[in-house]
Amino acid sequence: MTAPDRTPRRTDIRRERETLILSAAEKVFAEAGYGGATMQLIADMAGLPKANLHYYFATKEELYRRVVRDIFEIWLHAADSMDAATGPAEGIGAYIDAKMEISRLHPHGSKVWASEVMHGAPVIQDYLETSLRDWTQGRVALIQRWIDEGKMAPVDPSHLLYMLWATTQHYADFGHQIETLNGGKPLTDRQWQAAKASVKAIILRGIGAI
Repeated sequence: MTAPDRTPRRTDIRRERETLILSAAEKVFAEAGYGGATMQLIADMAGLPKANLHYYFATKEELYRRVVRDIFEIWLHAADSMDAATGPAEGIGAYIDAKMEISRLHPHGSKVWASEVMHGAPVIQDYLETSLRDWTQGRVALIQRWIDEGKMAPVDPSHLLYMLWATTQHYADFGHQIETLNGGKPLTDRQWQAAKASVKAIILRGIGAI
């Protein structure tokens, strides 16, 4: 009985350590960029020996790509509500809610993605040319179907997606600016709800979905 009892515990410890490392890596990559980040800085942020990082992630690039992949997969799941929706008001509205909540809960991951893309995606260009392109084409087709069905105005689906990304991710990427304009304080729960409602109203009315 001893060995089976230890195995789940080792799994829990591994999962906890990996989560701790990824959280620290998000912060370091967001603040220092890929070039300025080091495994030692990430280890210090995580409060772990550097050797522990190399046990879980052999190289800085492997760790970086995992951070980028994680935030992208979180964004992918946010679009599930669009796929199951009967129309743009429900689908895009839920997508805005989900994306803004991600900006609230995962601001560092969003900043890592933004910085990478602004520098020409030197590490994740292959990701943009495969996973992101495929995902975007699927959402463009969905939005075009809603347009063809007369459920929203005939806007360019690609530019609508760009606007949705820019607007919702602004709350993470430019969080310091928003906090400064909010009297130096983070948005409260009530302010976040008001922000979501405002963004949804502006966009959904603009595309004729409500």
